[in-house]
Amino acid sequence: MIKRVRNFLTVFSAIFLLGTTIFSGVTANLDEDKQALLDFLNNISHSHTLKWSQDSSVCSTWTGIICNSNHTRVMELHLPGVGFRGPIPSDTLGRLSALQVLSLRMNRISGSIPSDFSKLRNLTSIYLQSNKFSGPLPSDFSVWNNLTIVNLSDNGFNGSIPSSIANLTRLTALDLSNNSLSGQIPDLNISSLEELDLANNSLTGVVPRALRRFPSWAFFGNNLSSEDATPPSLPAQPPNGQPIRKTKKKRFSQPALLAIALGGCVLGFVVIASLMCFCRSRKGDQSGVVVKPQKKESSSKKGASESQEKTNRLFFFEGCNLAFDLEDLLRASAEVLGKGMFGTTYKAALEDATTTLVVKRLKEVTVAKRDFEQQMEIVGNIRHENVAPLRAYYYSKDEKLIVFDYYEQGNVSALLHGRRGDGRTPLDWEARLRIAAGAARGIAHIHTENGGKLVHGNIKASNVFLNSQGYGCVADVGLATLMNSMPPPVVRAAGYRAPEVSDTRKATHASDVYSFGVLILELLTGKSPVHATGTEEVVHLVRWVNSVVREEWTAEVFDVELLRYPNIEEEMVEMLQLGMSCVARVPEKRPKINDVVRTLEEMRQFNSGNRPSSDVTKSEISTPIPTPDVAAETRSSSLPK
Repeated sequence: MIKRVRNFLTVFSAIFLLGTTIFSGVTANLDEDKQALLDFLNNISHSHTLKWSQDSSVCSTWTGIICNSNHTRVMELHLPGVGFRGPIPSDTLGRLSALQVLSLRMNRISGSIPSDFSKLRNLTSIYLQSNKFSGPLPSDFSVWNNLTIVNLSDNGFNGSIPSSIANLTRLTALDLSNNSLSGQIPDLNISSLEELDLANNSLTGVVPRALRRFPSWAFFGNNLSSEDATPPSLPAQPPNGQPIRKTKKKRFSQPALLAIALGGCVLGFVVIASLMCFCRSRKGDQSGVVVKPQKKESSSKKGASESQEKTNRLFFFEGCNLAFDLEDLLRASAEVLGKGMFGTTYKAALEDATTTLVVKRLKEVTVAKRDFEQQMEIVGNIRHENVAPLRAYYYSKDEKLIVFDYYEQGNVSALLHGRRGDGRTPLDWEARLRIAAGAARGIAHIHTENGGKLVHGNIKASNVFLNSQGYGCVADVGLATLMNSMPPPVVRAAGYRAPEVSDTRKATHASDVYSFGVLILELLTGKSPVHATGTEEVVHLVRWVNSVVREEWTAEVFDVELLRYPNIEEEMVEMLQLGMSCVARVPEKRPKINDVVRTLEEMRQFNSGNRPSSDVTKSEISTPIPTPDVAAETRSSSLPK
């Protein structure tokens, strides 16, 4: 009996000792993660106050931290847009050995990726986009063999793309766009890869054959070719190694040679006669190819149907003084300006060296030719200083083109989000007010066309240009009704779509106001309306602004480039209130576009005069802005994941 008791006590002691050891090990691991995060936070500049403290629970109360199910290790770190500046301190985040998801996007982190990140062997997703990283990419991606999503876009990385990325056999999404990467693209033959974006770098050479399954926009902005530079050489001898046997030439008889000669003469005569007939018919009916804009008393709709009944030709609208034809347009040197939901936009310089146009090549046009012409008729007759005029269009079964003016200053998206740094002239507050006021006037005029039934349907920064006076000018009017409806995930990813719009062809005046509200927030914050890659990493500007305002961090909303201008705080807050009212979730609670124009015009009048001396401080800007209907949408979390 005593022996059994001793054995029991021995086993119990061993189990107790093992459990104590395991528990102390778990506690030590969590404490190490906690200390690593505190070391990171204490050694990097940041503008937002995170609720991290030594005395609180990492897994329960710390912002942006997700632990495993038993709260023993930190598994995910989500800190987007919290104002981090400067390089990542070494020997901090690299100690989070169990980390699987790292998201530090939309900050101002600079420097290179720390070398101790190679210790994060369990990483599955890394999101470092929209920062100021520089230097080469890590040379050995093989250490992260569990990676499925890599997004390093919108930074300043240079050097070549490491070939070691090809070893990431689980990779599904790779985004290296908008950097300064150079050299050739390695052969990334990864069967699991579903999303790829290498646009806007300095890459050269040939697109590897394994990557040609991806759309062409994934490689825009580089000096690349999708074809091999030289064709494969023919073998000198057959595969079996036997020499090629010479065959004896077969000679034709004299009668056969005479027949061939006569047949050739007859064929030549027929060809010459056909060419002469063709030239005469071309001269007599040259209007079937060359289309010169002519003023007529009849409507442009009638002119469109008459000019295109027999042949598919380039149709010009009244008031257009341009003189070129479709062949001139096709011969023009073209430069890709961008790719959107509705098609690809090109800058076309005609051979006369004096005319530069913008040509949009439409895709997914689902309406019949007559409906297309009727919509072009409505849009082509709009004449307003804040609406980009449609100059011409072309319709055929396989090709649909629209032509409008080229604006030297570019679109607002490029002006606002172009690479920031030395040599860049930022948009000042006056310029942003002019953009907003002009675009609002243009939209208001669009809403009066076609008996008040016309809707823009695709308002975004890349569709707003600057006219000669620096005011916003709206382009791409009315194309949404012509296109195939985009699926909801694609629509949401655009960032400008109102929540009630599930079919892009059924946009309304209220949804246009929502899209314009997003544009206002974009002008105020300097941030893109949405950045999405993968399945769970989505930053929506509207939600982010509401979460910041709700936490009384209103001053953190505004673009840092605006902080250099004095005495504009009241105007910025007023415009912020206007933008947030435009993006109200319920359409009926959004203002009418005419009311938006009136508010902006009042701001413009105030702004054009002498600003009074303002004593508004940064702390006063932090006053919460009441937006109950919108804030309710994001009440569950203070920061977007």
